[in-house]
Amino acid sequence: MNEQNKPTDEFAALDATAQAELVRKGEVSALDLVDAAIARIERGNPALNAVIHQRFEQAREEAKGNLPDGPFRGVPFLLKDLDGFSAGDPYHGGNRALAEAGFIAPLDSHLTTKFREAGLVILGRTNTPEFGLMPTTEPLAKGPTRNPWNPEHSPGGSSGGSAASVAAGFVPMAHAGDGGGSIRIPASSCGLVGLKPTRGRHSLGPEAGEAWGGLVARMALTRTVRDCATILQAVQGAMPGDPYTAPPPLRPYPEELLSPGRRLRIGFTTTPSDPSCVTAPECALAVHETVKHLESLGHRVEEAAPAVWKTPAFFEATLSHFMTAYGVWTAAELDRVAAMIGRPVTEADVEPGTWLIAEPGRSATGLAYLAAIEAFQNGSREVAKFWSEEGFDLLLTPTIPEPPPPLGQFHDPDNPLAGLVRSAQIVPFVAPFNFTGQPAISLPLHVSEAGLPIGVQFVAASYREDLLLQIASELETAKPWPTAPVTPVNTPR
Repeated sequence: MNEQNKPTDEFAALDATAQAELVRKGEVSALDLVDAAIARIERGNPALNAVIHQRFEQAREEAKGNLPDGPFRGVPFLLKDLDGFSAGDPYHGGNRALAEAGFIAPLDSHLTTKFREAGLVILGRTNTPEFGLMPTTEPLAKGPTRNPWNPEHSPGGSSGGSAASVAAGFVPMAHAGDGGGSIRIPASSCGLVGLKPTRGRHSLGPEAGEAWGGLVARMALTRTVRDCATILQAVQGAMPGDPYTAPPPLRPYPEELLSPGRRLRIGFTTTPSDPSCVTAPECALAVHETVKHLESLGHRVEEAAPAVWKTPAFFEATLSHFMTAYGVWTAAELDRVAAMIGRPVTEADVEPGTWLIAEPGRSATGLAYLAAIEAFQNGSREVAKFWSEEGFDLLLTPTIPEPPPPLGQFHDPDNPLAGLVRSAQIVPFVAPFNFTGQPAISLPLHVSEAGLPIGVQFVAASYREDLLLQIASELETAKPWPTAPVTPVNTPR
């Protein structure tokens, strides 16, 4: 690391647990941590375009006050500009109309309240693709976010602004959401830990009972497994009126890291669920190298995957139903935006691809939408047999089937749906587990020959985040992962 790119303070390399410990011991104040993080953002963000809304002065005042005595008291944090409100702050969701209207959130989402109760100090909000529809972060409204490992490449999406912020050392962890891989894809792309919790593990209220028919879960991107376990423990649980909730863990999640778990039966595959997709050799190698590590730790590993992945008719039917549901969800999001800005949303208010995705959703019948949801549920039962009937504890796959792609591949002025087609090549390993609602985690175990991070994904049965955290902690100890080598200070031409 050259002198120009050195971190601006000694806190940048510390995870959230270590920063909170400094505050707890009285060695530093919350304001010290917040001021240092703000300085890092001001220095590094012009090159990355990761933080798009600042609330620095509010954060300083909050850091001076009586923060809740949660596990992360005084630790700086960033919220994604999607997947939940923070009262009095902008919320634009990557959308031009919301930005031009200057929409301000009227309340805190339940998850935001949980973050605050954990003692986190919110410094601002991070960039996201429009309504989280793409697995990259290149909204026309706010411009692209760049990957700290290589600023010519995507940080993933839709939580790419949060991922870039954590990888660059702005903050030790940041809020993220996942409706089709949007926690795990940025985690893989930026060399982070990204856990998508079980459906119902936390509340989406009060704005929603569920999002995208139950596909969406929310959490955070972290650099360490202990931070992941602790923030999951802090935010898990329902709020009154939620339509469903996951059962509470048998013991607090951080305790899962204190002793080795039992030896597990783990299936692995590098074959995507989409037969038209091909896994890049480096991503397949990442899985095979992980298999070797698992075997050296005493786990039983064998090549296996849910049987329905090998059934082209199943995939084609799922894809057809997904496009119906995707259009309905997008059309509903435009209606929600209309209510927020106080007028109808027009074609000029959204990106061309968003408008074309929403159009068939407006004409879809209720029966067609219900058929799509039932198809997802029936398919989920088939996938779940891998765990419930075949007796596997975990499934190991690539997180995405290629290294982080270069920026600029998801927008084509001559083909508004080019982004949707390109996205399908990114999500075949992650999206199936949004349908099933199972917990899944991406771990940053490998780096490509070009110096880009490559994540691998572990999937557990519903409600078994404990197994994911155990295996993640074991691998983190046995094979510590690298971090982004520099924070870019000059945007490339």
